[in-house]
Formats: sequence, structure tokens, C-alpha cells
Amino acid sequence: MNDSLFEIPEHAVTGVPGGGSLGANTHASAPLAVRMRPRTLDELVGQSQLRSAGSPLRQLIEGDQSMSLLLWGPPGTGKTTIASIVSQQTQRRFVEVSAVAAGVKEVRAAIDAARSELARGGSETVLFVDEVHRFTKAQQDALLPGVENRWVTLVAATTENPFFSVISPLLSRSLLLRLESLTDDDIVAVVEQALVDERGLDGAFEIDEDAQAHLVRLAGGDARRVLTYLEAAAGAARSQGSATIDLGTAETAVDQAAVRYDRQGDQHYDVISAFIKSVRGSDVDASLHYLARMMEAGEDPRFIARRLVILASEDVGLADPTALTTAVAAAQAVQLIGMPEARLNLAQATIALAVAPKSNAVTTAIDAATADVRAGKIGNVPPHLRDAHYAGSKKIGHGATYTYSHDEPFGIAEQQYAPDVIEDAAYYRPTALGAEAAIKDRWERVRKIIRGK
Repeated sequence: MNDSLFEIPEHAVTGVPGGGSLGANTHASAPLAVRMRPRTLDELVGQSQLRSAGSPLRQLIEGDQSMSLLLWGPPGTGKTTIASIVSQQTQRRFVEVSAVAAGVKEVRAAIDAARSELARGGSETVLFVDEVHRFTKAQQDALLPGVENRWVTLVAATTENPFFSVISPLLSRSLLLRLESLTDDDIVAVVEQALVDERGLDGAFEIDEDAQAHLVRLAGGDARRVLTYLEAAAGAARSQGSATIDLGTAETAVDQAAVRYDRQGDQHYDVISAFIKSVRGSDVDASLHYLARMMEAGEDPRFIARRLVILASEDVGLADPTALTTAVAAAQAVQLIGMPEARLNLAQATIALAVAPKSNAVTTAIDAATADVRAGKIGNVPPHLRDAHYAGSKKIGHGATYTYSHDEPFGIAEQQYAPDVIEDAAYYRPTALGAEAAIKDRWERVRKIIRGK
């Protein structure tokens, strides 16, 4: 193997040499969700559109073709599993690059190692990149040579829309597969298989119907989550000397399992998403619940503060002009004071933003303006607005007819500011909510003066 691979930090890249997958080397003490990872496409639960005869994924695996995949879907739907199956059933090496810990150097080193393995006549490599949307453009660019030259079979997974989060060259060179959320019937099948499979609980436990329904409901279509809950419930039953998982045991165990919070995993995204949506929805109590949940789990307070600063403009805007000031002050307090005292500053900002009147007019305004620019509606700057400070500028009409606003009544001049192509554009559409109601009234009067109509 290329010596450069050994320079990669252990937390950044993991691999299984000589073919196979991570699942093939699972030890008995591994989490239930890892032990029960499907080994073949036929064992995969759900995703019938991907498993059907003649589907691109089945052709890739059974035909042993070299083709890169981009897997897009919610957590716990089988993205990592598909990468493992591709490597195991095609007898390729499996190497995983952490989108959290790896940089451009590590990505290139992994690809160089795969290239060297091929040059020596060794097996091909499946390079798995989870949460690829967290890679920067430079990191994604570093993947391109390996994909273009087929030194690796890239399997990249994302929970976010790849058309916004993955660079176009990588997207165009990969087969995009959309994974759907698992149904409750799919999750029931996962639980039933784990109860009897020798890799799972091997028939050591039975589960009451209401307890199973409870686990399925809480899993929310996430197979990995239901297996985590099932393992916790089985452990609780074992500690009680029982071989039956009843509803009480399941509820107690899941309450304990649910507080586990992976700051680099699905819980991270689920909880921060619920936090933002609760503040946006003006539910102070729910907002504080999710804030406390993140802080108790050790979430980086700077991350929470940054999200509040974004929300202040995205969801409150000028309906409460003090919202951004409050959020920025909280972010500064986090830097200045640190935890645990800064929890008070974060709580104050959370409450202030939750109770504030809401407006997304700032968001829609900049999005509309950006859309026009990207559509090519650029246009020339009107001559009277062009720079007139250099010698000879007035001879070519720059600034010749410019009207100085301060010389006009109300400090507002009637003249054209926008290029001709967007002269009548109306990007900012203020609401009548909170302080923005007064801004709406003023902007409508000012706009009429400026445009003379």
C-alpha cells in the first residue's frame, strides 16, 4: 500500500484491505445496528426501486462494473449499507473517508493508495464518503481525478439535496440514487429480523406487540435508530432477568437511549433542525427544550449561537430590527464568557427570537435578486451612477445627470438606480408584521418617489 496512506490520521480514514466490507469484520460487541447491516442487496429492507431486477444498482453490483454512486436520502435508510454491499459483493477494498475529519490531503492520499493498489494488480477500491455535502468545494474537487480515471469506485452519501450541495462535475460523473424513508412495515421487518438473526439477538428475547409498536413509532423510518432502541430495550430486559421486552421496559430504555446525542451524526441534524423550526414557529417552550437538550449533550455553543444569528435575519428580519443585535450579542457573550454561564445568554436570545414577530422578507428579497443575477439579468449601470471622479469621466457622460439625494425634498430623488433590465423589479416585499409594518408603509412611499409612479 502507498506509504502516504499511513500518514492519514486514524480518525479520518478507515479501511478494510483485501476486499470485503466493514460488515465482514464486525465483532460480537459491535452495536446491534452494525451487526445487522445487510450483507447483500436482497437483505436490504425497503428501497424496492433500487433492488428491482435490472435496476442500475443491481447491474452495478452483479455486473461488477466500475461506476460511482451518489446516494441521497434520509438518515437510516441504507446509504452506508449500500456502500458496504458494493464492496463486499464485488470483492473490492472498502475505504471510508470521514467528511468531518479529512481534508484535501487525506482525500488525495486515499485516492493515491487506491491507484497504487491497482498498479500492483491488486483489487479495486470502494471509497465511501459519508455526508459528502460537508466537504468543501476543494475537498470535492480532490475526488474528481479518482472518479474520472476510475482509480476508485466512489460511493458518496448525503442527506441534503445534492443539486445544491455537491459540485456539478462530481454530480455529472456519478449515478444519483434517491433513497426513500422506510415505512413502518419496513421497520417492523428490521426489528423481527434482529430478534431472531444469529448476528442480532439470536432468539434470546421476545417483544410484546405494544412495545414493538412504541419502538417503531419513535424510530421515524430510521432503521439504525430502531435497532439502537431495540438493543437498549433488550439490555434493560436482561438486567431485569427477563426474556420479554414489554412496553414499560421499552419506554424506560428508549428514554435513556434517546438522550444520546452524536454531535457529528443524525441526532445533531435532527435536534438543531427541530430547534430552528421551533424558534421560527414561535414556540418558546419547545425551543428551550431543544436548546437544553443540545447543551446537556455537549453541543458546541458557538454552533448554536451561529444558527441563532442566521435565524435572526432569515426568519425575523425587520419585523424586529433588534433581533440580529440580540443574536450577535449572544454569540459574542459565548466567546467572551464560555459555558456554562453562556447558557443564559443563549437562552435569552432563544426566547427573544421565539417571541419576536416573524418575517422572511429579507430572505425572499435576496433570493429573488440572486435568481435574477444568475439568470443573466445584469445590465449596464446607468451612466449617471457611474464613477465620475477620474479625469475625463464627465466627457463620456459619467455622473452628468446624477441628482444628489440630499438636495431633494425628503432627501429622496426621483431617478433610475437599477439597470434597465430590472428597472421594475420588486425584490423586497415587506410584511405588515411587527416593526416591518412601518417599514412597509415608508418603503411604498419612497418607492413611488424614486420611480415617479
